[in-house]
Formats: sequence, C-alpha cells, structure tokens
Amino acid sequence: MDIIKSIEHEQMKNAIPDLKVGDTVKVHQRIKEGNRERIQVFEGIVIKKQGGGLNATFTVRRVAYGCGVEKTFLIHSPMVEKVEVVRVGKARRAKLYYLRERLGKAAKTKEAIGARIENKEIVIKGAETEEAPVAEEAVETVEETVAPVEEAVETVVEEVKEEAPVAEEPAKEEAKTEETTEDAPKAE
Repeated sequence: MDIIKSIEHEQMKNAIPDLKVGDTVKVHQRIKEGNRERIQVFEGIVIKKQGGGLNATFTVRRVAYGCGVEKTFLIHSPMVEKVEVVRVGKARRAKLYYLRERLGKAAKTKEAIGARIENKEIVIKGAETEEAPVAEEAVETVEETVAPVEEAVETVVEEVKEEAPVAEEPAKEEAKTEETTEDAPKAE
C-alpha cells in the first residue's frame, strides 16, 4: 500500500453515516471554547456531497433568523461526533443549489413517501480483520462437530444392517401364511 494511503487509512473512521442529498440531518459537532469542549447541534438539509476517501465532505444548509447558513463538514473529521437523519428527503439532483433562492416551505425538500428513518452506517474498515479469524474458528468448530456425528452415523448404520436381515425373515413368513390362507378357501 502507498505511504499516503496507509496514513489516510489510519485517520478514517470505522463507520460513516449513510447520507443522501435532500435528507434533513442533525450534525453533532464538537466545539472547543478555551479549555472547555461542548457539542453543538446543526440541523439542516444536505444540499451536496462530494469527494471521496478521507476528503469526503457534505454540506448542510439551514435558514436561521431569516438568513441562510451553510456549513461543510468532513465525514471523517474527529470533530463530527455523530450525524442523525431526521427526515428522508426526495431529491432528483445531486446538488440542491436551487434551495438558496427559495424561502419558507419552498426551501424544503419533499419527504419520501414510505421511507423509514434509519441511522444506517457504512462500515469502511475493521470488517476484513474481524471476519477472517471468525471464519477460521468456524471451520475448526465444524470439523470438531463433524467427527462425532460421523461416528454416530456409522454406529447407527451398523445397527440397521444387523436388524435388516431380521426384518426380512418375518416378511417371508407372512407371505407363506397368506398363501396357506388363500389355499384354504379354495379347498372348501
């Protein structure tokens, strides 16, 4: 792996929120004021997503006191604590710049009908490292359980083979008794 990519991979979050353009979201952002640190919530509509990898960003727009405010957040920033989806919006474009010119209810996107609000996260790293050992353990446990099952099946098969000839003999005797009963009515 390239040196720059390896450094970027270390800085990336394990899971990022699944955002779409048009969604109304609450972004919980850490803010440092002197020696204190607090979390501030910024709620608005996602008007664009851009970039990829460590440089991926999304821009959120809201109207506060009659003035439009847009903030751009890095998805992998440690200052972004979490992102909650409040409302799933319906957008037919990748960039919703036309909302800048609108006021009031017209500045909102329509809600997607029947959409469920789910805080999905896309797992980026950590999945490969966790799945490999689990798969090896599963193979070992399967091998451990298969051996006793195979032995049990062999013993059952042997028992059935021993009982099988015994089961055939009574069937032959029943056939002989049926022949004698059939002969008896003919004689009368």
